[in-house]
Amino acid sequence: MAVLVDLAQVSARTADRVLFDDLSLTVVPGDRIGVVGINGTGKSTLLRLLAGVDEPSTGQARRGRGTRVGFLDQDPRLTVGTLGAAVGGGWEAEAALERLGLGPARDTLVAELSGGQVKRGALAAVLAHPSDLLVLDEPTNHLDIGAVAWLERRLLDFRGGLVLVSHDRHLLDRVTTRMLELDRGHSHVHEGGYASYLEARAGREESAASAEATRRNLARRELAWLRRGPPARTSKPQARIDAAVRLIEARPEAQARSTELEMALGTPRLGDKVIECLEVGFSFDADGPAVLSSVDLALSPRDRLGIVGANGSGKSTLLDLLAGRRRPDTGRIEVGSTVVTGYYDQQGAELDPGARVQELVAGPTRSPGNLQDVALMKRFWFTGELPYARVGTLSGGERRRLQLLLVLAGRPNVLFLDEPTNDLDLDTLRIVEEFLEDWPGALVVVSHDRTFLERTTSRLLAIEGGTVAPVRGGVGAWIARVEGDSRVAAAPSTTAVATRTRAAPARPARTANLGGRLRDLERVMVRLRKQAEELGEELTRTVDRSELARVGTELAGAHARLEEAEEQWLMLAEEAESAR
Repeated sequence: MAVLVDLAQVSARTADRVLFDDLSLTVVPGDRIGVVGINGTGKSTLLRLLAGVDEPSTGQARRGRGTRVGFLDQDPRLTVGTLGAAVGGGWEAEAALERLGLGPARDTLVAELSGGQVKRGALAAVLAHPSDLLVLDEPTNHLDIGAVAWLERRLLDFRGGLVLVSHDRHLLDRVTTRMLELDRGHSHVHEGGYASYLEARAGREESAASAEATRRNLARRELAWLRRGPPARTSKPQARIDAAVRLIEARPEAQARSTELEMALGTPRLGDKVIECLEVGFSFDADGPAVLSSVDLALSPRDRLGIVGANGSGKSTLLDLLAGRRRPDTGRIEVGSTVVTGYYDQQGAELDPGARVQELVAGPTRSPGNLQDVALMKRFWFTGELPYARVGTLSGGERRRLQLLLVLAGRPNVLFLDEPTNDLDLDTLRIVEEFLEDWPGALVVVSHDRTFLERTTSRLLAIEGGTVAPVRGGVGAWIARVEGDSRVAAAPSTTAVATRTRAAPARPARTANLGGRLRDLERVMVRLRKQAEELGEELTRTVDRSELARVGTELAGAHARLEEAEEQWLMLAEEAESAR
């Protein structure tokens, strides 16, 4: 089989650390490889080596003769001119632009596009041209859920080689058959999709913990042997003494991150009234079409609200209105007196690229580097040289983590998250999800990440044609509505199924995936039970008739979603038992 690209013992370094060393990887047609690792481990650097954009510090990177590479960079650039000219002509380009929500912007100058539109335009350009190897760095960033589902099918039907970095766990588990993990300068290959990678990684960590426990026990015995008095020491073999010293002085490999990410910085109590929208409307131009019209919305103190819709439908605009960043043209927005908002922005563009991390954390009122700020930065993994680094030198994930630090440092009790999963590594995402489960404030999320929405939200609103309406049935129902048929949207082609079957054993991956889905559902059920209990308590305290109706409706919905989740859990549990 033809080799598309072959990396032989390559390494990559930054000024202060080794990203990866002695890494070898061969990609052939049909390979579907996901690259994972915490921020700063070199994922984007590896993809640039595979695409031939950069050269390794040591080792060799060879590409097959005539191999056509489609490369989506983490921060892509488009040629000067219109978007249509940058993407190219032909029906493939037209189709890609339409499916990625860029059809109306085809004649817009590239210089006038937002960062998200540039990313989508670059993805359209990659998919519109024939290629033997697709190398994609965070391809789902800035896509809506419908576009992600379309991209998933597009990648499943692609017959060449595929290497991608993504935070979208659903996409990784659907389209990949091998996972390459970068970890503290090392690389590990796992057969199977994302669920299999998690299982293999957990096993590796357990083995490492067991080996360290064994080393400690041996070290204690050797230390006792060395301490048996000076007379006995003279007759001991020097080789045995040297081996004992090495065993005692040995240390396990340092953790990738020194501590767990700690985000519970204290949240002030939130009163009964949070934020209410009453007949709210908004448009960007006085004579232009309304982006939002007649929006009635009320947030409760423990609300977990997800907002979905096509790109450009007004999701971020609604967040801006709720957070007070914009004022409505019609209607009014009432905010409770105890509300303290925190806004995790989609772009993070407000961060000065020339500012140092510790300067931003200190803010205008404190001197950089004080003990309180050092402790705070350590909790968010900004240690070593990172506090002194300028924002412009940080990786995409490190910039996003810094933005999260700055938002939570303000101790909000109403949190707005606009595409929070963009550029965060998978470990950080899981910890953010766990944090939000027990966070006592109100939460509003705009996201294309299906897994994140399912784990962090309990009700869903969709924006279509300027109107806001509830989505019954959650994220799955919304995808089904967008795609017309959720089964068609999710079903891989015969070619893709054959590729996946050849590359990974079906049963272990299937079992691991079922186990992961069961754990996800258990977390959802815990959250729904907690929400139902809180709504039940609120119902007993409420005397206002309209509030009784609202809380009663929410309580009925929570019970319905809990019942549905329990039924799904029972079905999956039976399926997992039969798969063993």
